[in-house]
Amino acid sequence: MPAERILIVDDEEGLRRLLVRVLTKSGYEATAVAGGAEALRQVAGESFDLVITDIKMPEMDGLELLRELKAFDPSLPIIVMTAYGTVENAVQALRAGAYDYVAKPFEIDELKLTVDKALERERLLAENRYLHAELESRYDFAGIIGNSPGMHQVFDIASSVAASNASVLVTGESGTGKELLARSIHYNSARKEKPFIVLNCAALSEGVLESELFGHEKGAFTGALATRKGRFELADQGTLFIDEVAEMSLAAQVKLLRVIQEHEFERVGGSKPIKVDVRIVAATNKHLEEQVKIGRFREDLYYRLNVVNIHLPPLRERREDIEPLARHFLHKYVNETGKKITEIAPRALSCLLAHEWPGNVRELQNAIERGVVLSKGSVLTPRDLPQGLQGGDQICLQLPERGGNLTDILEDLERQLIVQTLEREQGSQTRAADALGIKRTTLRYKMEKYRLLD
Repeated sequence: MPAERILIVDDEEGLRRLLVRVLTKSGYEATAVAGGAEALRQVAGESFDLVITDIKMPEMDGLELLRELKAFDPSLPIIVMTAYGTVENAVQALRAGAYDYVAKPFEIDELKLTVDKALERERLLAENRYLHAELESRYDFAGIIGNSPGMHQVFDIASSVAASNASVLVTGESGTGKELLARSIHYNSARKEKPFIVLNCAALSEGVLESELFGHEKGAFTGALATRKGRFELADQGTLFIDEVAEMSLAAQVKLLRVIQEHEFERVGGSKPIKVDVRIVAATNKHLEEQVKIGRFREDLYYRLNVVNIHLPPLRERREDIEPLARHFLHKYVNETGKKITEIAPRALSCLLAHEWPGNVRELQNAIERGVVLSKGSVLTPRDLPQGLQGGDQICLQLPERGGNLTDILEDLERQLIVQTLEREQGSQTRAADALGIKRTTLRYKMEKYRLLD
C-alpha cells in the first residue's frame, strides 16, 4: 500500500523541515510549501490525503486557504495550526470544515496523534463509501442475472415499485431468489440509506414470533432480562422483509395487520404505542389465495400485503438463464477458492440444461460450488457435479429453442454428440469412434468438419 501523502503549509522554513522529517519517519510521504497560493497549485496538480496549514501567513491566511481547499475537494481532511490562545481562529476553522486544530507551540507527539486520527477517520470513510457503492452495485437490478422474458417482466415491475412505498408480495418456489429481489427493491428505493431487516417466519415458533416482530419489555416473560427492540422498530424508516409469511399464525396475522394499518405497535409486555414508518416486502412459496380460501390466511392482510405482486418464475421455466447463472457462480467460487478453473465443459452445460432444478437458483449455486471445490482440472466436467446431475453414461444434447433448418439442427446435434463422447472417453478417438459405431477415420473427418481438431 503506498504511503499516505500529506501537504504542509507554513511560512516558517524551520517548522516545515521539522514536520517533513517527523512525518516521513512516521511512514507518511510529506511535502511542504511556504504559502497558500503554492498549496492550491499542489493540490490541483497532485493527490493528497491530508493538509496541515498554519493560520497566520502573509498574502493568503490559513482560513482563506481552508475555504479554497474545501471548495475544491470537500472530503479533503485539513488540520490547522494556530497560535496558543487564539480560540476564535480555531472555532472559525472548525466551522469552515477543518478536521481539527493544534495550538502552537505544540508537542510533536500531539500533532502526530491528530494526524493519525484524521487519516484513520478518512480511511474508514473511504472504506464505508466503497462498501456502500459495492452494496448498491450488488443489488442493482442489472446485477440480477436473467435474460428470459419472465425475468424481464420481473425487473420492469420491481424497478417501478421501488420508487414507491407500496407493500410488495414476492411469490415463487423456494430457491428462486425472493430475498435477493427484496433487497434490490430496497437498495433502489429512497429508503436505501436506512435498514433492511429480515424476518423468516418459518424459522420461529409462534411464541417467539411476536417478540421478534414487536420486541419486549424487561420482565415481560420468563427470560426477558432486558428491554429488546423488535424487527419493526429496527426497520424504522427502512424496509422489513417478512419471508415465508404464510407460516404466520392467525393471531400474529391480526397484530401484523394492525401495524400496517395504524403504523404503530406496543412491545410485548408494554403499553406505550411506538410509531414506525416501515415498508413491507413479504414473500411466500405458497399460493396465498388458496390459504385464504381454506381459512389459514386472513383475506384483509392478504390484500394489504399484495398491493403489488411479483412472481419469480422457477428456473425450469427460464432455461436460457441457466448458462449465464452457472458461469456467474463459477466465477464467484473460483475467486473464493483460488482454483484455476476457466470454463464449464459443453457436456456439463448440457447436463445442467437438462436438469429440472427443483431447488431452482439455490440448487444451481450449490452444484457449481461443489463442482469448483472438487474439480482437479481447469475445466468443470460432469464428474465434478452432484451425482444427480452427472447423467451417468448418458449424453445430454441441447435442442435449439425455436425454428432452424433441419440440416443445420442435425449437424449441431452431431457435433454435440461427438464432443460429449470424446469428453466421456477422455479424448481417446479410438474409444469414441467405437462408442459412436463409426470408423476412426470417419470420426477424424467429422472432427475436421466441425473444427474440433487442435
